[in-house]
Amino acid sequence: MKRRYFILSLVIIVLLNMAVQWWFFRWDMTTDRRYSVSEATQTMLRSLDKPVSVTLYLDGSLNAGFLRLRNAMTELLDELGVYADIAYKTTDPQQLTEKQQQALQQSLLQKGYRPTAIYETDKDGRQLQTIVYPYALVEYDGRTAYLNLLQNNRQNSGAENLNHSIEALEYTFAEGLATLAQKERYKVAFLEGHGELPEQSTMDLQTALAQYFDIYRGAITTAGDCLDAFRVVIVADPQEPFTDEEKYVLDQYLMRGGRILWVMNGVRFSENVLTDEGYTPVIPLDLNLTDMLFRYGIRINPRLVQDVQCLPIPVDISTGGEPQYQPMPWYYAPLLLTSYGSPITRNLMQVSATFASDLEFVGDGEGQEREVLLATSNASRLIGTPAEVNLSDLHADLQLFQWGYVPVGASIRGVFPSLYAHLAKPEAVQDERTTATSSAETKQVFVAAGSAIRNEWQNGQPLPLGYDRYSKVQFGNRDFFVNAVLYLSDDTGIISLRQKTMRLRMLNDKAVRQKRAVYQAVSIGLPLLLLAVAGAVVVLIRKKKYQS
Repeated sequence: MKRRYFILSLVIIVLLNMAVQWWFFRWDMTTDRRYSVSEATQTMLRSLDKPVSVTLYLDGSLNAGFLRLRNAMTELLDELGVYADIAYKTTDPQQLTEKQQQALQQSLLQKGYRPTAIYETDKDGRQLQTIVYPYALVEYDGRTAYLNLLQNNRQNSGAENLNHSIEALEYTFAEGLATLAQKERYKVAFLEGHGELPEQSTMDLQTALAQYFDIYRGAITTAGDCLDAFRVVIVADPQEPFTDEEKYVLDQYLMRGGRILWVMNGVRFSENVLTDEGYTPVIPLDLNLTDMLFRYGIRINPRLVQDVQCLPIPVDISTGGEPQYQPMPWYYAPLLLTSYGSPITRNLMQVSATFASDLEFVGDGEGQEREVLLATSNASRLIGTPAEVNLSDLHADLQLFQWGYVPVGASIRGVFPSLYAHLAKPEAVQDERTTATSSAETKQVFVAAGSAIRNEWQNGQPLPLGYDRYSKVQFGNRDFFVNAVLYLSDDTGIISLRQKTMRLRMLNDKAVRQKRAVYQAVSIGLPLLLLAVAGAVVVLIRKKKYQS
C-alpha cells in the first residue's frame, strides 16, 4: 500500500513539473503591482511575429542603485519573455575594445544620449567616479532603437530618480518596441501659413518625434480631407488669423477622430523690439479661433503671466567701465510646474516658457475628461492687455503676486461639439461629406505659451528644446511635447504605463551608521540562535521519545 502511494505521488510530481513548463502563472502580492505586466503590453507582445533581441549596456561596476535598476530591467525582460520571443544579454561597455566603445558612443550621440558619470564618496572620504551606460539596444525585424532607462530630474534625489526609472521601465520598453513593430508609421503635421514657428525653430522637436512618426509641414488647403492622413496636427505658435475655410477643415478633422496639439499665446508682442528698444507693447492676439476653442471647452485669455519661480537673465549692474553681469529674475519667463497625475507630465522637469498666457476650461465638460498639465507656482501674477513689457522693470512688488497655480497647459479627452453644428459650410471648401456635428472619441492638448515649443540655435546647430543657455539647465520641454504627441496618437493604452507607481522604501542612513553593529549582530546572530533553539528542541523531543 505504501509503495502504491509512493508511486502515485511520484507520478503526480512528474506531471506537475511537466505542466508548469507550459502553464505560466505568478501571484503578484505587492500593493503597487510592481511585478505585473499590463494588458496593453501583453496584447502588443502577443502581436509580434518575429523574435526580439535586447542588449543591455547597464552592466559592470555599478553601485547599489544602478544595480537595482539593472536587475529590475532583467526581471522585466524575463517576465515579458513569457508573451513573446525575447532574448537578451548584458554587456559591460568598459570591457569593449576602444573602437567598439567609440562606435557605441557615436550611435548613442546620434540619439542625443551620453554616458552618465556617477560621483560617490567612499567610506574613507575619497571621491569616486563611475561611467555608466543606462541604455538598451532593441532589435526587431531588422530595425533597431536605443532606449534610455534613466529618468533624470534634477528636482529629485538620486534615489528618487532611480525609483522613477524603475517605475517607467515597462513603458519605456513597450513604447519603444511598439514603435519598432509598427507596420505603417503614423504621420504628424506641423501647420504653416499663419506665421507659425519655422522649421529651424522646431527642429529639435521634429528630430525627437521622427523616432516615432513621419513628419510633414504644410498649409491647410480648401480640400476638406487634406488633414485626414495625419494622426496628429500641431499648431505651433501662429501669429496670423485662420480663415473660415481653414477653421472648417480643422473642425471636421477633429470631428472625424483627428487629434490636435495647440501651442499659442493669447497676446501679441515682439521680442526683437524688446531687445532693440528695451520695451515692447503687448496687445491681445486675435487668431479667429476663440469661438472654436470655446466650443471645445477651452479659452486662452489675452493676459500675460508673471511668476516668482522663473528663469534669470544677466543684467549689467556696473556704473561704468567693465560690464558686471548679475543674474536677475525675469518674471515673464515662468518655470511651469508639471502635473504628477498625467501620463504626459509625470516625473517631468519644469517646463520653461517666456511671455506665457493663462487658459481656463469653459462649459460643463459633459462627455469630456479635463486635466491641467502645466501651471505656475503659488506666487503668480496676471497682467491684462494692452500693456507694456520693459526690461528695466526687474524689481516687481512681490505682494502683487497673489495668484497661485494658474493653468497654462491642459488636455481634454472625449467628445467635442462642432463649431459648424449650426453654421453653413464655407463655400470654398471642397468636401462632399455631410458636416459632422459631434466628434468621435478623441483628444486635444492646449499650451498657452508659444515659446515653450521653440528651440534656440548656437554655432549653427539647434539647441535641445528647453535648454537655457544662461543657466545651462535642460528643462522638460522636449519630453513634454514628445509625450503629448505620443499621448494624442496612442489608442492602445501604453502611454498610461507612465503612471505606474512604486513606493520608495529608503533606509535611514543615519540610523544604519549609528546602529550598524546592532543590525549586524541581529541579522547574523538571530538566525543562528533560532537554529540552535530548533536543534535543542529536536534533541529533547527525541531524547524524551526514546527514553520512554
